[in-house]
Amino acid sequence: MTRNPLLEPHELPPFEAIQPEHVVPAIDTLLAENRTAIDDLVARAERETPTWQSLAAPLEALNDRLSRAWSPVSHLNGTMNSPELREAYQACLGKLSAYSTWLGQHEGLFRAWQALKEGPAWDELDAAQRRTVDNTLRDFRLAGVDLPAEKKRRYGEIKARLSELANTFSNQLLDATQAWHADIDDADRLAGLPESALATLAANAEAKGVKGYRITLDFPSFYPVLTFADDRELRREVYTAFITRASDQGPNAGEYDNAPIIEETLRLRHELAGLLGFSSYAELSLQTKMAESPEQALHFLDDLARRAVPQAREEFAELEAYARNELGLTHLEPWDVGYASEKLREARHAISQEQLRPYFPAPRVVDGLFRVVERLYDIAFEEDPSAPRYHPDVRYFRILEGGNPIAGFYLDLYAREGKRGGAWMDECRVRRQEGDTLQLPVAYLTCNFTRPVGDRPALLTHDEVTTLFHEFGHGLHHMLTRQTIADISGINGVAWDAVELPSQFMENFCWERDGLDLIAGHVDNGEPLPAELLEKLQAARNFQSAMGMVRQLELSLFDLRLHHELSAPSAAEVQALLDTVRDAVSVVPRAPFNRFQNGFGHIFAGGYAAGYYSYKWAEVLSADAWSAFEEAGIFDAETGRRFRREILEAGGSRDAAELFRAFRGREPSVEPLLRHSGIRAA
Repeated sequence: MTRNPLLEPHELPPFEAIQPEHVVPAIDTLLAENRTAIDDLVARAERETPTWQSLAAPLEALNDRLSRAWSPVSHLNGTMNSPELREAYQACLGKLSAYSTWLGQHEGLFRAWQALKEGPAWDELDAAQRRTVDNTLRDFRLAGVDLPAEKKRRYGEIKARLSELANTFSNQLLDATQAWHADIDDADRLAGLPESALATLAANAEAKGVKGYRITLDFPSFYPVLTFADDRELRREVYTAFITRASDQGPNAGEYDNAPIIEETLRLRHELAGLLGFSSYAELSLQTKMAESPEQALHFLDDLARRAVPQAREEFAELEAYARNELGLTHLEPWDVGYASEKLREARHAISQEQLRPYFPAPRVVDGLFRVVERLYDIAFEEDPSAPRYHPDVRYFRILEGGNPIAGFYLDLYAREGKRGGAWMDECRVRRQEGDTLQLPVAYLTCNFTRPVGDRPALLTHDEVTTLFHEFGHGLHHMLTRQTIADISGINGVAWDAVELPSQFMENFCWERDGLDLIAGHVDNGEPLPAELLEKLQAARNFQSAMGMVRQLELSLFDLRLHHELSAPSAAEVQALLDTVRDAVSVVPRAPFNRFQNGFGHIFAGGYAAGYYSYKWAEVLSADAWSAFEEAGIFDAETGRRFRREILEAGGSRDAAELFRAFRGREPSVEPLLRHSGIRAA
């Protein structure tokens, strides 16, 4: 049999050697070997009282070997999607889900962990090891280890099906996104678009061998049309195609409809929660989060809405008046809001994202990001061009401390065909100790920015710069951890509604002169961002901030109520709930064909089900954390060391609330968030 690169030891994934045909055999082999090894560990635990070294350490090694094989496969499926890889990936989901269920419901293994907690070895464990044991026992119960056999079987069926449904949702959304395009011959139809956007659309057309310009539903393509195109009918056409992706509406109606996926997903999630004794999936979801109950999280969201909605209504009324008086738009449609908002922003603050682009060439921004982090945490960055890569755009870097490597990451910045939209950080390897060997953490950092055109570097918008800093904050949480147990290392074991704290925190450096002096430099001459532009940027920071906040509250309330109030809703009932939430908090117009939920991958194909509220929850923490730097100086060495020690290095070793108190010296306050967001007190 030919060698399988996924089964061979490697420091970094051998991307160039990995083929779709390697995936299923590798996963089959590892799962079979793990099952045998785990049964052997359990048999040993029944003969002699388990210790950390006889139980937890070998289990972690088995999990890590499986993770190191599956991680590059999962990442390639998201960044280099192909029919062959998609098929291999899909074929493994059920196998991995079945294995996870078998592991979580293994009564012998559960008893072994209990024996470790209740036996003499417990006194020898340190705090991190004890937390790992407690988390593991909790997870056994959440996996149904206590259920009777028939309910265990049903639990496994549901988990396997939910895994398939999430993947199908993601695939259909990707297919729907790539199924639509508009080719434009007449450049006059694109009047209003900046040169950078026209160059992107021309490059899209050239790549497909057509003349003129091609608009796609990838963010760098459709967003400039909705923001800048003077042609209202073109905006309507692009908006309609985007907001109806994977639905029963729009230009590809019914072709990739995710509504049946949503219905089945919600029904199975509710059934799963019921099996475990919870009244709703939201109750189950919050067992591993900071919020103590769905009611507490809903109260938090409602309180923010009470403060923000009145101001959001004022902001929208102002936008309507401006659009009517200055743009001749007597009735704002959904496809007009972004366009009119950009015109109003330019009129009020004399600044636009396009004005800022020349100051944010991608190479300069990346270098500036590194310099910010170097000043904060006294570390250094080093590129390794010899590291295995999966695409020519991708770069690999090491993080050094005292000249020694402590972590690494892949940087994949630009949108391309076969790459799912959005921006994210994911684990390639986790920091853990195995015997005398310390495995260093490695992260994937993925964005979908506008590609470079010709010899010019990619020029980023300020929004894209903050996105990069956000994802790098997640990366630092993963890479700067000091934990050596995989289950609490980096972001592992961190409450989901606290995991956005380090990422949102990093965005603040993109708004401050001291940070921007490191990040920004004009593409032609390297000149820093002029004081006049900085003042305008900062003045515009809270432009329509209440409208932005209520949009997040709309999504958060919809997600939480969907998973708490409805058990097996039809597509019509899902739509009705979304409409009800919008009636309460939304201020912008909506089209009757809007099917946003069919593309809401965060909750139907990601990890945010009954947890989307965590963006706002963590924003309270991040704004309050940032206020400590405002008080001391944004590059204050002692504050930086304390944030690194108490938040980034601690990982999941302690409760998130305890870590925040250790950093801030008190409970979190919502006031810094309201102040930073420009939300007046209700």
